[in-house]
Amino acid sequence: MKATIVTIGDEILIGQIVDTNSGYIAKALDKIGVQTTEMLSISDDKNHILDTFASLQDKVDLVIITGGLGPTKDDITKKTFCDYFEDVFVRNQEVEDHIVALFTKLNFIPTQINKDQALLPSKAKVLKNNYGTAAGMWMEKGKTVFVSMPGVPYEMKGIVNEELIPKIISEYKRPYIIHKTILTYGQGESIVAERIENWENNLPEYIKLAYLPSPGRVRLRLTARGENEEVLQKAIQENIQSLTTIIGDIIVGFDEDETIEVIIGRLLSQQGKTIATAESCTGGKIAQILTSVAGASNYFRGSVVSYATDSKISVLGVSAQTIEKYSVVSAAVVSEMALGIQKLMKADYAIATTGNAGPSKGDADAEVGTVFIALATPKAVFTSAFNFGQPREKVIDRTTNKALEILQKEILKNPFN
Repeated sequence: MKATIVTIGDEILIGQIVDTNSGYIAKALDKIGVQTTEMLSISDDKNHILDTFASLQDKVDLVIITGGLGPTKDDITKKTFCDYFEDVFVRNQEVEDHIVALFTKLNFIPTQINKDQALLPSKAKVLKNNYGTAAGMWMEKGKTVFVSMPGVPYEMKGIVNEELIPKIISEYKRPYIIHKTILTYGQGESIVAERIENWENNLPEYIKLAYLPSPGRVRLRLTARGENEEVLQKAIQENIQSLTTIIGDIIVGFDEDETIEVIIGRLLSQQGKTIATAESCTGGKIAQILTSVAGASNYFRGSVVSYATDSKISVLGVSAQTIEKYSVVSAAVVSEMALGIQKLMKADYAIATTGNAGPSKGDADAEVGTVFIALATPKAVFTSAFNFGQPREKVIDRTTNKALEILQKEILKNPFN
């Protein structure tokens, strides 16, 4: 079963907003065995919308549209739907009652324009929008179903989860699609690919491998597609087991949601340990990632972004003599930063970073791209030096990822510290 996702809105085409709806919809469809073959962004133009609909007619099973539904004159999707299906508007009393109830709850009186959002094509099957006033619509023509939903993300998500996905499941027979993601840290895409080349070449035809690299990490996504779910699950597990024997040293987790910060949080919680960070060149990014995990307050003690040299001295207790002797970007300084934040926050583990992310050298004489990372544990402090090159964003991202990798590996080595 194939689908095309269409986003309507000039604001997307001029870069005013970023289209996050398509990715969310595609992921939801993929989980139920619907393959998204194309994503399109088109303008708020009636003829352009009609041409797009016509070009997709009978070529895919589903055309899912977001945007252009609302009370204002520039919201033309519903009117265009009517034209494309040669239909007329009728008032849907259930939708109007819902609109009135929403306004009443907010102590507002709906205008006639608001109520007229209950005017829908007579052939449309309504997809309830429990979080807004613009109803979703399901309309069929030939071999293709056209679905229209509002572009407001939380409204779209509500319709997808509560209306669209259940309806697709009830009306279509779909193949099974199973994904398994292996998260690796510390080696680049080309190195990983070389290590697993023979394994990859021997994968069954119905299992595909995708490399999803980012600075410091590579996700390996296995996708199995077929009619027998049990056979697919067994094949995926067997191939993951054999992969683990090859690159087990760099595998840190599995599945899309099994990010390294989730793994670190779980390990710290299980061991009853805590973490704090002292960040210079990373500007608080490590702390932001660690605290993005629900329940991080159980193990994250706090952070100091000691960007300026004097804050390293006054807040973290780094020796001015150490800075004068070794410079602010040095193993000696980052070591004292880690020990300082560990003591200040009374944490079991502490990560510290200092470096020259560029483009200029700032307070240090170190070459642009030079970074030092320190990890203080309950027993000792370790430092590592790197040069992550340029540009600035790459240096910050790679430093952040490397720090998390160092932390995760150390926790695993010392589970009872």
